[in-house]
Amino acid sequence: MKMSGPKKRKVDRECRVFKKEWTTKYFFTEHRSSAVCLICQETVAVFKEYNISRHFATKHANYASKLSTKERESAAEKLAANLKAQQSFFHRQTAIQESSTKASFMLSFKIAKASKPLSEGEFLKECMVETAGILCPETKDKFEKISLSRRTVTRRVDAGEDITSILNKKAKSFTFYSLALDESNDVKDTAQLLIFIRGINETFEITEEFLTMESLKGQTRGEDLFERVSAAIENMKLPWSKLVNVTTDGSPNLTGKNVGLLRRIQNKVKDENSDQDVIFLRCIIHQESLCKSVLQLNHVVNPVVKLVNFIRARGLQHRQFIAFLEETDADHQDLLYHSRVRWLSLGKVFQRVWELKEEIGVFLERQGKTDEFPELSNKSWMCDFAFATDVFSHLNELNVKLQGKEQFVHDMHTNVKAFKSKLALFSRQILNKSFTHFPTLATLKEAGAKVKKYSESLDALHGEFCRRFLDFDKIDKSLQLVAFPLSQDPETAPEELQLELIDLQSDPALKEKFSSLKLNDFYASLNDAAFPNLRRRAQMMLALFGSTFVCEQTFSVMNINKASHRSKLTDLHLRSILRIATTKLTPDFDALAKKGDQQHCSH
Repeated sequence: MKMSGPKKRKVDRECRVFKKEWTTKYFFTEHRSSAVCLICQETVAVFKEYNISRHFATKHANYASKLSTKERESAAEKLAANLKAQQSFFHRQTAIQESSTKASFMLSFKIAKASKPLSEGEFLKECMVETAGILCPETKDKFEKISLSRRTVTRRVDAGEDITSILNKKAKSFTFYSLALDESNDVKDTAQLLIFIRGINETFEITEEFLTMESLKGQTRGEDLFERVSAAIENMKLPWSKLVNVTTDGSPNLTGKNVGLLRRIQNKVKDENSDQDVIFLRCIIHQESLCKSVLQLNHVVNPVVKLVNFIRARGLQHRQFIAFLEETDADHQDLLYHSRVRWLSLGKVFQRVWELKEEIGVFLERQGKTDEFPELSNKSWMCDFAFATDVFSHLNELNVKLQGKEQFVHDMHTNVKAFKSKLALFSRQILNKSFTHFPTLATLKEAGAKVKKYSESLDALHGEFCRRFLDFDKIDKSLQLVAFPLSQDPETAPEELQLELIDLQSDPALKEKFSSLKLNDFYASLNDAAFPNLRRRAQMMLALFGSTFVCEQTFSVMNINKASHRSKLTDLHLRSILRIATTKLTPDFDALAKKGDQQHCSH
């Protein structure tokens, strides 16, 4: 026979209540389901007269022994009022402390978001306190309580890792996800690998966020990169089988066919799902930028860059040039520098130099430097310069369309296909001496004699575009099917989608929805039971990264934060700053404030 242990008495079931007469008799009051002594403020958990009377008898036996009943009542009321005031003050102080801590978190978050030095928190606080002293002196002390020292801001920025937990929760609902990878060196020549993730869930909510930054202290072989990527995915507890795409900048260690990172990723995905093929893409913006090399315009580019550097690199000449432009009332106030890092730089530099070519010529003549730039008086070279200016202008227009976060790949590829058609048109028109879309070239009489050369250059550019975008062409049918399902021929569609496409195209209500909703919202509105395969295909295509633009943009933020005078930032701090600077998520500041500085007492 099994012996049962002694049962614990359930106090709550005894229905005990606090009796009012205990306040006068024993100087106790009720607070938060406990009996509180008004004299010493100790608590008695159980509303039992014996416990309360014993406390009074053992600790306050002589208290108010000579007072009458009314005097005891009056004394009890005063003590109760004092206790209430103390509790109210304590709650106010707690609320003020939490508000100050919350403000500290929010301001630290904004400092990191703006890529400002973490030490600027102290300057920010000084400004707030001084301003409060003028505008609202009665609340100045509240601003003084906000802790924004460098150490505190650094600690708060590390708390930005709260965003990681939010991203982890979102990632659990991803049906598919993609990665964008890019590698670059920082100011200390340390290789940094940036990883961004783009995921989509059942409701077609798309999340595009910074996943991590990995410093590669040693070699950067495919296996080294794979270890870092693999660790990032496993830390997020994401299954490899849901990985549908990896987009890179095209560097060899990322794209090696046999032992590179991408081959290792494909093998890992195949281990989990043998039917899953990862779509590997090279950044569409990088490819577009590389295409212009086929134009063979270095004989134009080099002299223009040399000219700009000659004027801008020397302080005195630069000031004199600016003064000369003001004197001649020119359309622009200065030249632009060319930077190989910036995609749009070259086209803008060419446009500006062309528009100021008259002023530049006069300025060089005044400086006695005309002989150093004989190209400016060479009509054939000027013709090539005009052609390059127009071509780079068209490439810039395409580049602008391809930039930006959270773009759908089908939109980006559509812009590239349209540009290829434009190149074919440009070539035909120029061969026929029509310069409709080359306004700069149209201003020169010499252009007519070089139309064959320019037409061939445009044909070469067209061919290079066709060659470099083969990876996007391979998935074009799937992209078009998802982007324009109503115009697709069901017979040429994959078998599992044919019947669903017919149902979709036959439903007037769905046609109306397609024309009025965003693409991801439209697919979210489709019934999962009726269109499971179509929804799945849409999720895969909408989750793709078309470029590494987010990585390039983040490298710019990294260079600002880890400049030569801020090179001592640790990887942890830098990672947190980059996460905050790029995120669209907002930390739970209230929860962070309640936690406060439980583990940190320094300010």
